Amino acid sequence: MRNRRSTASMLVAAALWVACGMTPALAQQGGPPPAVLVQPAEMKPIADQAEFIGRAAAVDKVELRARVKGFLGPRKFADGDQVKKDQIVFTIEPETYQAAVDQKKAQRDASLAALANAEMQLKRAAELLRTNTGTQVTYDQRLSEQLQAKAQVEDASAQLRDAELQLSYTEIKSPIDGRIGRAAFSPGNLVSPDSGVLATVVSEHPIRVLFPVTQRELLDARREQAADPNGIVVRIRLADGSIYKEKGKIDFIDNTVDAKTDGQIVRATFPNTGGVLTDGQTLRVIIEGETVPTAVAVPQAAIAQDQTGAYLFVVNDKNVVEQKRVRTGVSRDGMVAITSGLQAGERVIVQGQQRVRPGMTVNPTVAPPAASTQKQ
Repeated sequence: MRNRRSTASMLVAAALWVACGMTPALAQQGGPPPAVLVQPAEMKPIADQAEFIGRAAAVDKVELRARVKGFLGPRKFADGDQVKKDQIVFTIEPETYQAAVDQKKAQRDASLAALANAEMQLKRAAELLRTNTGTQVTYDQRLSEQLQAKAQVEDASAQLRDAELQLSYTEIKSPIDGRIGRAAFSPGNLVSPDSGVLATVVSEHPIRVLFPVTQRELLDARREQAADPNGIVVRIRLADGSIYKEKGKIDFIDNTVDAKTDGQIVRATFPNTGGVLTDGQTLRVIIEGETVPTAVAVPQAAIAQDQTGAYLFVVNDKNVVEQKRVRTGVSRDGMVAITSGLQAGERVIVQGQQRVRPGMTVNPTVAPPAASTQKQ
């Protein structure tokens, strides 16, 4: 019962303090002021930026497939190798196709011999006709035979070219420079045009990143670019939160709008010399201005939210806590720009906010740089 009465007495006392306009500072006279960490609000350059979800896409991506049927020969690469254009990466046993080429060559040679004989006979018939020792019928027959022999040569030559083309398909080459992926078939397997993809070659230098942008954001970006053509910078935030070292350049905006999202696909191209970016990788794309404005900035840890909006606590020159309603702007690298409600130089509480109330006297200590950016 005594404990309940003691608790009730404390609640009544607290209510009387509030009703009489008294501050909790009067209640702390029995103990030392609570310690808090503070950091002066300062003018910092903070870039205005927007973030989008994007996906990396290779400039060139080729699926290698068999174009003829046969057994795979020795593989000419290791999974993940960098390959050059026209480099042989797979082979199909060529013996059958080489035999077909040899056969078509023989047929072509035979047709050439027949054509040579037909032309000789035509020439002789023409001479006999000129001297009136031959007939027109014989000449016409020899002419027909010469034309047929010529057609047979053309047909045999076409068949030879087709056989040579089929033979060339037994060497599967990379059509681009790039990195080749995992092989889907091992040597000795029977493959054909129906076997599917044998391996994929991806060109990753440079690499593109595609991301959707709403119409409003696109219009804002175009206005900024009209005012400063070189004023837009594209960056990438990687999966671990770090910023990719290379800057990108927007080089394409899709010519259609998605009716469901009211957005357009924007493409940016980035250097990828270190191979950090991979085709299909999900990334966060950051669009910001080249010129970075300065603003009053405080650590993210200092900002709190309630139903009214954002606020923070400051310590005045008498070490008394004051609550400040603020409007926040751009947030970057653990710092938040304050657009109104705070002046540069004011001491902002960055640690210990849970132990203070407006009007309370505190014992402030300037926070070290590391502590000022950690969320409490």
